[in-house]
Amino acid sequence: MNYSWIDKIKKQKIKHKKSLIVLLDPDKLDEASTIAMAKAADYHAIEAFFVGGSLMSSNRFEQTVSLLKAHSKLPIIIFPGNYLQISAQADALLLLSLLSGRNPEFLIGQHVVAAPYLKRSGLEIIPTAYLLIDCGTPTSVSYMSQTQPIPYEKNDIAVATAVAGEMMGMQLAYLEGGSGAIRAVPDDMIRAVSQAIDIPLIVGGGIRDIKQLEQVFKAGADIAVVGTSLEKKPDLLSDLSKITNTFNR
Repeated sequence: MNYSWIDKIKKQKIKHKKSLIVLLDPDKLDEASTIAMAKAADYHAIEAFFVGGSLMSSNRFEQTVSLLKAHSKLPIIIFPGNYLQISAQADALLLLSLLSGRNPEFLIGQHVVAAPYLKRSGLEIIPTAYLLIDCGTPTSVSYMSQTQPIPYEKNDIAVATAVAGEMMGMQLAYLEGGSGAIRAVPDDMIRAVSQAIDIPLIVGGGIRDIKQLEQVFKAGADIAVVGTSLEKKPDLLSDLSKITNTFNR
């Protein structure tokens, strides 16, 4: 990548530009579906692909990154569920610190294991404050990380955690409802966190339609991430893209 992706995102935040990112879980998409999504995204208002998942029961991670590289011009950002999800073919990696939990493995442990390879990989490494929010159902993230999410209505905890992440030097804050979340991260929590931090804010999980995407953007998210809903309804991409464009006129 000939530019810094995080610098681009910071500039877009200053301009109040909203971004839509597609999250692809290699365990849930076959080769044909991955290629179709790669080609479709280039024709819509998509900022980048996130690639990763909580488990990775298949060996399709590297293949998924390779297919996206071959069929799309969009940046590929690794959204790792563990230290095994690394590919030098990608453009960047979110170095996620699960600040909402207290499991040292996901605060620093896996980062230490991955650090030597990441140093040699050439990837742009983006420290990210990762906050899991209780959005109505146990998620793969909470189970695999063995951590409790921030309660749905505890805006003050979410704000304090995001601010702590920014003070620690994190370059992004990520409010995550989790794959298959019953509901999206609450608007008032997004708004409170957005107003409390200066770094870009990502929100993902539970965004299933254009109304929810509108609400997430209006509440203050700089980036919205959509994954599960597109796995079930790929045609939704066009509608979500149009809504994103309306916020950037």
